[in-house]
Amino acid sequence: MSEPVIAQKAPFPVEVEEGKTYYWCACGKSAKQPFCDGSHKGSEFAPVAYKADKTGKAWFCGCKHSAKGALCDGTHSKL
Repeated sequence: MSEPVIAQKAPFPVEVEEGKTYYWCACGKSAKQPFCDGSHKGSEFAPVAYKADKTGKAWFCGCKHSAKGALCDGTHSKL
């Protein structure tokens, strides 16, 4: 499997709404980080759906290597 492009070595803080689904960019090529804009087309990557369980700030992974999928787990500090 190919490695994703590291969009940034820090999370993206985003205000989310409870019950709303967001599509996180997994390839790192989207111009609308941290969300998908279709730049993955033709690759093995696909966006990851994240449904907010509460309204507030969510920290989306910017390095694209988080073990928690769309959300940051601190992996960027080890890259």
